[in-house]
Amino acid sequence: MAAIEKPIVRSKLRQTLGKEYFILKRKWHWLFSDKQYAKHRLKTNFKHSVFKHKSLILRPLKDVDMYLQENKRTNLKLAIQHLNQIEIKPNEYFSLWKLVGRPTKEKGYLEGLVLNNGKMDKDIGGGLCQLGNLLFWIFAHSPLTIKERYRHGFDVFPDVKRNVPFGAGATLSYNYIDLQIKNETQNSFVIKLWLDKTHLHGELCAKNELEETYKIEERNHHITQEFWGGYSRHNQIVKLTSNTDSETETILVENHAIMMYNPFLES
Repeated sequence: MAAIEKPIVRSKLRQTLGKEYFILKRKWHWLFSDKQYAKHRLKTNFKHSVFKHKSLILRPLKDVDMYLQENKRTNLKLAIQHLNQIEIKPNEYFSLWKLVGRPTKEKGYLEGLVLNNGKMDKDIGGGLCQLGNLLFWIFAHSPLTIKERYRHGFDVFPDVKRNVPFGAGATLSYNYIDLQIKNETQNSFVIKLWLDKTHLHGELCAKNELEETYKIEERNHHITQEFWGGYSRHNQIVKLTSNTDSETETILVENHAIMMYNPFLES
């Protein structure tokens, strides 16, 4: 496996200008692409549940002010209003950012936790990566094809009470670091999202009952010490698709991340 180079720290000006360049590039793509994006809200319910998942909203983290976690609840509430009950028809793409739009203070978004070069920071709309993580995990347990997914190049937090494998999520940053899937089936699907006092919930439902079942496994997990002294973490997220006659395996993603904590911490 190739070594991971030590990350380059770029100036804030270069980061800002680069971000705006890629935002405009993605908007240009949306404007002139021939892709059909899901945008219609389903008024009736599909009865066949494909997969559901939930994640804790207020998760105490070392050296992170809890008000940022409280603000995350507001940010999630605003974002899921644009995604809840969206129907994904055959041959349509689901783009999180195309539906949600840019999270701004004018729209009611608050400061939340973000990661910047592996370090914790805060920004308007922060915390929406929890939404990307939940949606990735749900889509992974379905026949929908993941077309675009990104992950942080840093592993920031140890596996304390982790319910899913390392790397089984999707980071987000408006609008070019997106989560996109395509419906390459003849079935239609709808995504449902809601909040309660403690958790963010999501469920994918299908118009017609599925013949297959899906399972996600972690493979080839290992930690490596890099030549520059740091540690990196690696694994594969594998999708197992089963029906009455056979089972197939597909590597969904491979993860390679620089660790920001001692990998040999005691429990």
